[in-house]
Amino acid sequence: MRRLSNATLSALPSAVARPAYDRADVSPGIVHLGVGAFHRCHQAVYVDDRLAAGETGWGIVAASLRKGDVRDALGPQDGLYGLAVRADSGTRHRVIGSISDVLVAPEAPGRLLDALCDPRVRIVTLTVTEKGYCIDIAGGALRTGDADLDHDLAGGAPRTPLGFLAAAIARRRAQRAPPFTVLSCDNLPHNGATVRKAVLAFARRRDPALARFVEDEIAFPSCMVDRIVPATTDSDRAEIAAALGLEDAWPTVCEPFSQWVVEDRFPSGRPRLEEAGVEFVADVAPHEHMKLRLLNGAHTSIAAAGRLAGFATVAEAFADPAIRGFVDAYWREVAPTLAVGEPAARDYAARLAARFANRALPHRTAQIAMDASQKVPQRLLGGLRDLRKAGRPFGATAMAVALWIRSCGGFDDEGQAFAIDDPVFARWTGAPDQRSAGADEVVAAYLGFAAVFGDDLPRDGDFVDALARAYADVAGRGTLAAVRAVR
Repeated sequence: MRRLSNATLSALPSAVARPAYDRADVSPGIVHLGVGAFHRCHQAVYVDDRLAAGETGWGIVAASLRKGDVRDALGPQDGLYGLAVRADSGTRHRVIGSISDVLVAPEAPGRLLDALCDPRVRIVTLTVTEKGYCIDIAGGALRTGDADLDHDLAGGAPRTPLGFLAAAIARRRAQRAPPFTVLSCDNLPHNGATVRKAVLAFARRRDPALARFVEDEIAFPSCMVDRIVPATTDSDRAEIAAALGLEDAWPTVCEPFSQWVVEDRFPSGRPRLEEAGVEFVADVAPHEHMKLRLLNGAHTSIAAAGRLAGFATVAEAFADPAIRGFVDAYWREVAPTLAVGEPAARDYAARLAARFANRALPHRTAQIAMDASQKVPQRLLGGLRDLRKAGRPFGATAMAVALWIRSCGGFDDEGQAFAIDDPVFARWTGAPDQRSAGADEVVAAYLGFAAVFGDDLPRDGDFVDALARAYADVAGRGTLAAVRAVR
């Protein structure tokens, strides 16, 4: 089978949408750090729509900050890849052409710096996950004991997102090039303020004058992104190759729903993304909180419960009446903490229920559970703190936290081991053996995991008691029996 590329685009079946523009006319306007499946199913699709509308100055140069696998897959394809949008009613296929090049930072940091300093580039977007910002999300301090961050602070060729951003800002400042806008597209509360805090903390350690320039000249708008994107499997590759009639080394799959809400602060310009469905607002926070707490909080809870109960995908877990009832209870509980109001929260939760039930999209619980120790504080504990301040019930949220703790034991309700992919958790040395430790011992130990719980929640006696009871119930009766009791 021939490979997808510029030369073979004309061979695509008529039912497959493809770039509606001449890719030779596209010039770079965006550099994206952290190229992965989500970026390719979300931001790159919106940009592809604007290129098709004639805004050809906004092509994407994408960069991997770790491995060369995406470059190796997409390079021979001229950056093209297939997008399969799956619903229970069927699949729509499309080829995306907005990524012109994929760089691999560890192999050629100079090339990535050159791309970031291209004066045509006016926006730098990021999907580097919570751990990529090298910062304590709650406190704002740079992470300690990180060899790559220490290397960048010492002035070496950049390895971290902060190192690349600071080096590019410094060089553009020296060259009197217009400053770019930095747009985090990660699921973080106040993600614009978070990345600004991280860049400033880094710059202050390197050069106070650079920090002042960042404060005065660099915009960090916040945004909220939403689309469910499971990892691509070999069966996905086979199905998409059959639909395209061409081999695609790394296609992507996603759900039909897509949302992007952005704070409209782009001093150096931006594409007219509102014409592609992006919502530009003055304040992203209400949308962000709703998504973090309702979608992401539920996802983290389902991932933990699903792994413990032996469900491989969200759709399988959500179809279980006990887990579905628990998620509904969690949604009802956290809805009053949202600024959008409870009616809007209920409507959003109803849409989430339909999305979670989509069996055409096998979103694996193991994928969602990755790096969970850095997700729990934003997705679950933020809402919990608001519930405690308001004096409202918090039993479902405490159960969600207990499920996460139990899942950190690395075995399911039948005693079968599963892998935990969470480097921050792996570095924490306080985790007891949950096969032998009692509930109070386990909960007391985890409350000492300061990166997750801070110093306030361990002093909240009512929360500590509720968490211990919830954990004991999961450990004693099993996941499904425990969550069935939460209503």
